[in-house]
Amino acid sequence: MVLCPVIGKLLHKRVVLASASPRRREILSQAGLRFEVVPSRFKETLEKDSFPTLYTYAIETAKQKALEVAHRMHAKDFQTPDVVIGADTIVTVGGLILEKPVDKQDAYLMLSRLNGKEHSVFTGVAVVHCSSTGDRLETKVLEFHEETKVKFSELSEELLWEYIHSGEPMDKAGGYGIQALGGMLVERISGDFLNVVGFPLNHFCKKLAQLYCPPPDEAAQCIKHDSIPSVDTFRDRSDEEGSGQAGGDRQEAAYNGTVETPPPFPAELLGLIEGFKGSKVLFTACKLKVFDVLKDGAILTAEDIASKIDTSVCGTERLLDACAMLGLLERSERGYSNTELARLYLVSEGEHSLHGFVTLCNDYTWELFTHLESAIREGTNQFHEVSGRRADNLFKDSSRSKEAQLQFMHAVHDLTKLSARAVVTAFNLSHFTSACHLGGCTGALAHALVQEYPHLKVTVFDLPEILELAPSFQPAGERAAQIHFMPGDFCQDRLPEAELYILSRIIHEWPEDKVHQLLGRISERCKPGGGLLVAEAILDEERRNSRGAWVQSLSTLLQTPGRQRSGEEYQRLLRAQGFHDVRVVRTGALLDAVLATR
Repeated sequence: MVLCPVIGKLLHKRVVLASASPRRREILSQAGLRFEVVPSRFKETLEKDSFPTLYTYAIETAKQKALEVAHRMHAKDFQTPDVVIGADTIVTVGGLILEKPVDKQDAYLMLSRLNGKEHSVFTGVAVVHCSSTGDRLETKVLEFHEETKVKFSELSEELLWEYIHSGEPMDKAGGYGIQALGGMLVERISGDFLNVVGFPLNHFCKKLAQLYCPPPDEAAQCIKHDSIPSVDTFRDRSDEEGSGQAGGDRQEAAYNGTVETPPPFPAELLGLIEGFKGSKVLFTACKLKVFDVLKDGAILTAEDIASKIDTSVCGTERLLDACAMLGLLERSERGYSNTELARLYLVSEGEHSLHGFVTLCNDYTWELFTHLESAIREGTNQFHEVSGRRADNLFKDSSRSKEAQLQFMHAVHDLTKLSARAVVTAFNLSHFTSACHLGGCTGALAHALVQEYPHLKVTVFDLPEILELAPSFQPAGERAAQIHFMPGDFCQDRLPEAELYILSRIIHEWPEDKVHQLLGRISERCKPGGGLLVAEAILDEERRNSRGAWVQSLSTLLQTPGRQRSGEEYQRLLRAQGFHDVRVVRTGALLDAVLATR
């Protein structure tokens, strides 16, 4: 275990990784490092042109990420860490830095720049050592960078788009992940592979060796390590300075290689075990309208907020502090304020708000999942246990109050907006001139369609009691005239005429026989050349990806008689109803897309 003495220097220190990257977390965990994950809130707004080299930009970004976490943890009520590790990986070609793509078209432009060419991947790393004297935080920063050259093969347009539709490029600098599907794009690399993944482990260990195990004399200081030093070059200076048999025994054991390396710290597992607590903090803050009180840039004290939401000061302060640690609020000497994340998604009346979805999760899904064991044992949905009614599921419960109906529609509206653009751009739908969204609810997907295809006329076909409440969800805009709302029951009434029919989050809710009946009705109504667009969370049969879809599969078991399906299952299902050329695209969003032609 050559790395053991190096990593061992940090085993008894409080080490924090200032990054939410699962790839960095995996690299360091597998090396045996114990650490906590506290994602940095540093806003990456540094002027790239102001740096003499590209890698100095990456180093400075990494340093600012680590320093932000160090200072935040040193603040009131938080223990100062011993070491904070920050990292920033950039992909560069022709002097241009390629960030994470904002959408599929951006990913295509990035990958086209890299196609057939060699580019550089730089990772800047900052290791911040912290100490505190009273209220003052003192820091010492060790910084370095690593460069790896990567050469892409000459790739066809078809292969590039196939990779983009997998969804993998969307959260990765340069638009690819070498450790996964993106590896098929790479012809060769020169340098550290893990550096391209996100963290240069070899260089990091060399730096630790220099820091904690300096050469004993001047002659030794001239030695350059082109590889990680061997075990017998490491010494623990604290053992030298503190005389005593115990220390000597530990040192001798280390030299003999008999020190047992502890298992990696189970940070991800603990996150799963205690994850429900963070969810409930979010749900409670939303229900109490904490983020609404802080909208429009307001900065308020705990006392002010408690007064406005009619809660205790001590309880409110603890809730606010928990929200700050979760990255939902900013805390300063002046008080608390919304982060950009909260401003965008948690203020109830915001354009991109998920408040309705959060409310449904708190009031309905939370209790529903307490019956998961029963659902697993019985293999049946548990809606009746939560509602006290015998309806098949929440979506077909006609006895809901108007308030409950609105809550449900808000949740559907919020979720649809998140995936709408990804779904309507998964395929080129420009040859269709009319579309009908069956069960279109508030029309969120219809609005995304007409924004992307201005010539398209869209009919939203749903139950009268749904459409009665739909007007309150309609955005203002010149495209609104292209959308027509028609009341009806798509299980019984004649379907409106259209070239393209759409089903979003419908098929997975229904039992097999009713799915076949519905698809049969659509197939009969669909003219030759017409199409059916299906938006659903699609399972990955090899269980490597689509983590969200597999969790959603349990949610489906809990509340409906239906089930999730894989892409191949959707292809068989639709071909059996007379559709052909059935294509499946993983969008990288909550919903994937299937397009079938009649």
